[in-house]
This record gives sequence, structure tokens and C-alpha cells, in this order.
Amino acid sequence: MRTLSARISLATIAVLCLAAAPLQAAPPPASGPDSGPESGRDYHSLANLAQMRIQHVDLYLDVDFAAQRLSGVVDLKVDRLDDSARTLVLDTRDLAIRRIWLLADGRPQQVLPFALGEPVGTLGQALTIDLPAEHRDRSFAVRISYQTRPEASGLQWLTPAQTAGKTDPFLYSQSQAIHARSWIPLQDSPQVRVTYNAEIHTPAGLRAVMSADNHPELSADNVYRFAMPQRIPPYLIALAVGKLEFRAIGERTGVYAEPSVVEAAASEFSETENMVKACESLFGPYRWDRYDLLILPPAFMYGGMENPRLSFITPTVLAGDRSLVSLIAHELAHSWSGNLVTNATWRDFWLNEGFTVFLERRIIDVLYGEKRRDMEDTLGLQSLQRNMRTLEKPLTVLAVDLRGRDPDDGSNDIPYEKGRLFLGWLQAKVGRDALDQFLKGYFDHFAFQSIATEQFRDYLLANLLAARPGLVSTAELDEWLYAPGLPRSAVLPSSDAFARVDAARKQWLAGKLAASALPVAAWSTFEWLHFLNNMPAKLPHAKLAELDAAFKLTGQRNAEIAHSWLLIAIRAGYQPAYPRLEEYLTTIGRRKLVKPLYEALMKTAAGSEFAARVYEIARPGYFSVLQSTLDPIVRN
Repeated sequence: MRTLSARISLATIAVLCLAAAPLQAAPPPASGPDSGPESGRDYHSLANLAQMRIQHVDLYLDVDFAAQRLSGVVDLKVDRLDDSARTLVLDTRDLAIRRIWLLADGRPQQVLPFALGEPVGTLGQALTIDLPAEHRDRSFAVRISYQTRPEASGLQWLTPAQTAGKTDPFLYSQSQAIHARSWIPLQDSPQVRVTYNAEIHTPAGLRAVMSADNHPELSADNVYRFAMPQRIPPYLIALAVGKLEFRAIGERTGVYAEPSVVEAAASEFSETENMVKACESLFGPYRWDRYDLLILPPAFMYGGMENPRLSFITPTVLAGDRSLVSLIAHELAHSWSGNLVTNATWRDFWLNEGFTVFLERRIIDVLYGEKRRDMEDTLGLQSLQRNMRTLEKPLTVLAVDLRGRDPDDGSNDIPYEKGRLFLGWLQAKVGRDALDQFLKGYFDHFAFQSIATEQFRDYLLANLLAARPGLVSTAELDEWLYAPGLPRSAVLPSSDAFARVDAARKQWLAGKLAASALPVAAWSTFEWLHFLNNMPAKLPHAKLAELDAAFKLTGQRNAEIAHSWLLIAIRAGYQPAYPRLEEYLTTIGRRKLVKPLYEALMKTAAGSEFAARVYEIARPGYFSVLQSTLDPIVRN
């Protein structure tokens, strides 16, 4: 890749925006009352995907922490699928578009007129670019000069105080599901697959990393260059900038993190290379060259994000005893299910997540044994059952209809745990070896493609079930894919270890066993979670004080156990835990952990007052999507 100075001068990009009349972007046509979503149609993109298709992206961006914006240009290489098409329509949200050119030999050839449509809910604005009438090339390139806004939903700008080191600011992106359009104008659909190069200019002393080929050395000129040669959907284009160091933890694995965190992270995740090998032995070669981890500041909203070559990871899994490394197994498994074979639309999200949870648990089984896998499967089922009690019935379908909804509404336990149970049901029908071989062939067949549920269904019928007539009916299969809830045929997990935990809890609750006598010496994180998550709705303060005195649960630094304990404390109004609760809510931004705590607080007047006060302190450090989730809960 040529240097920025050879390609383009960013200083010349600061040109005036072209005046353009607003263009109303039409929403997708409504379907009839009895019709479902059209398979493979992306209802969450405003781009003209059937007429034009982006093939490659070149990014040239300056990072400005003072203004909280990225500015520069993006070059898009496009294939014209419809010879009659004379416009290129892209997805944007809250972007300032300055100027657009048609390129020839990598140089601006002609300024192109464009129009930004009216906002369409969470979809943003369509950017319509008019191509010259005489221009009929099947492949062409355009250059867009633009800048982001501080409120870009896909970017999180952190002050030094919001980082682990407290000395330097930090930036990271989170593009899933449809947030790439808030920092890059493109076709923001998972069925679009692109290669990309990037050149990122950072402030002195701050390193840029991306979902691409990262280099452990610091740049001498504060310019970082990247290439992603494999085709990925736009939601996997990822960027982070901060005070970062690198530690190798294996032949093709390593950790990027802030200096105060990097050693602990390297120790915690030292078995990552073994996870890669375990997954390769089951499901075929790892096709992304390296697998590195970026440990983000605590504000990160998710447990992890599977950005290829560089998974973004929450620091809340740094438990000190490697008890929460199943998250790493999950993000690694996405290198096969999600990154290699991707959902074509957000209706098909379960193809990413259900498969990934299944692969994750297979990795855990290989590395840590059947007992641990059974415990994690059982906790996953418990979480799914709790989630299903609160979800609207239509949202409990695997191939979920998200028309008219934000695709983030589909990010719940259904695609994850119901999807895993579906594959577990198939495994019970055909056997583990047969399913493993099927999945290996599935990943090979659809490698670097984005597919819909119906494509998977057809492939499953032809390549696994056709050779086993009568084993699975199409009615049974379609109940799993298209009906709400859990089929009666689901094979539900259980764990003998939890039976012993249940017995101990029952004795303690009945006053037959003192807290100090509970048999916790050999308990893992998972046994503690089962013990706490299955307590009665409200416990007497004396019982909580007894547990707290015996096991220092209020001071627990394992974020998952602390979450479960604090939820119990909120329900009981156990005030000794509230200072820790405030610390927890103001230092952790992981949605899975903080949202249930706010919801529980809002059920009482005193809790609501506490939640409102703490939320105003914590909110600036939360990711924009989490703010949108919590605002209606706390600020109602």
C-alpha cells in the first residue's frame, strides 16, 4: 500500500460541502399480513445492493481526540451489477459528507453530485451519488471526503479518566450490527463482503490497531497502515487507538492492552493458542493468519466482539484464575461461524451466534472436560429460560422477523442458546462425529460467504439428513427454525455438580447448615453462579450478612459473581453492598452485567433514586447503544 503522501494529502480534503437538495429515502415496502421477511433481503440497509456492490475499501483517516472525530477520505471500489443503474446509494448515519469524486487510476477525475436523504429511524440516511450518464464501466471507484460527528453510534471516545491507565484518551469502534455507517459511508449490510486497506494518523504516543494485519512495533511517524486481504462484512471493520502494548502468548496469538493491564491479560489468556488448535482439529484450518486479543477499557459494552484477527475483549473476564476464558473460546469460534460463514441479514443472526456457542462449548469440552462443558451448558439454559420469560413471543424465533426494529433488538439469548440447543438436538439425532464432519464441510462450502437461514436449511437437508431418511422430519426442522419458544424435542443439559450445589443451598436456606460450613472449597465460578442465581427472590438481611461475612461477596472482584451477588442485594435492599454497587455501575459498561442491575433498582422508590443518581455519573462512560438501552429504563 502506498503512503498517504503518495496517494492523497489530507490537508487538501478540507473542502466545502456541496449544496444538495435533500432526498427522501424510501423505507422497505410493507409485506402482507401473512407474509414473512423475504429470505436474503436486508431490511436494515438503505443501499441499492441489487444494483451496485462494493468490493474493496481504502480508508485514510486522522484521529482527533479533542474534537472527537475521524476525518479524511474513503475510496470505494464498486461493481455495477445492473447495467442500467446510474446512482450509487450508500448507508450513512450522522456523517458530514464534504465532497465526492469519480476516480481514475487512483486519482480524482470528476466531482460527483450527491444527496443525503432524510433520516429513516435507526437506519440513518441514504447517501445517493449520481454517476455520469456516459459512465458505463462495470467496475469503478469513488472517493468520499467526510468526517464523523462526536455522537457517532459506532465510536466510543474515552477520556483518560475512563481508561485503566488514567493517562491517555482511548477510541474504539463497535460496528455490529449497523453502526459501521456512522463512521464510514458504505453499504452497511452483512451480505456485502469487502477487503480493505487503511492508513490511520494518530496523536503522538498512541497506537492504532484494526481487524487486519497488526504489527507489534510502535510507529515512528504516528501513521499506522493495515491490510485485510480476506473478504469480510462491513460490521467487522474495526479500529481502536490508545496507549497500548503487545505481548505474544503463542506462535500466532498475542494480546494488546494498556500497560497496566497487559501482563495480567497475557497470563489470563495464555491458553489461547491451544484453543485455536482445538478448534482446528474439530472444524478445519484457521484461515485468518493470526488471532490476537485487544483488551479494551471497562466501558466496552459487550463481552467480546469477534473482529477478525483481533477480537475486542472486555476486561471483566480478567478474573485472575482463567475461569471466564470461555468468552475467548466464543470469540475465537467466530473465526469459523460468523466471520468465515456470515449471516446474510440480521434475521439470520442465529447462524453466527448459535453455531458459535456450540463450537465454544466443544472447545471447552476438549480443553477442560465434559463436567465444565455441562455446567456452562446448564447456566446457558438457565439464562435462556429467564430471557424467554421477558421477551415478546415473536422474538423467540431463530429466524426472527426484525422488520421495523433495530437489529440490536435481536441480540438476546435466543440466537445464542436456542441456536446451540438446535445443534445439540441435531447431534443427539445423528451423533457427534457425523455432526462435526457436517459442520467442517459446511464451513468449507460456504467459506467467505454470507448466507440466509434457507440456504443453511437446504444444505442441511442435502448433506446430512438426506442420507438418514426418517430421522428428522421437515416439520421438526421448521419448528426449530421458524416457531417461537423451545420445541418439546429439545435435549436439555444438566450437571451433577449443580445437584450438589442445590442440596447445599437448600440446607443453608433451611438453617441446617451455616454459611461457613458450605462446601465451597472446590467450587468453580460456575458453581458459585448457580448457587447465587437460583436463590429465592428476596432473602432476609441476616442471611445475606452471614454469606457476606463468610465469603466477602460484596468485595468479590470476579465480575460475573459480583453481578449475581449485587442483584440479590438489590432485591433485598441490602445496604452494605450499595457502595460496591455504585463502584460496579460506574466502572463497568458491559450491558449483560449492568442492565439487569438498573432494572432491579427501578422496581422500588429508593432503588430508583439510587439508580438515577448513579446513572448520571456512569452514563458518559457507557457506549451509545447502552445509553439508548438504559435511558428509557432509568430516565422514564
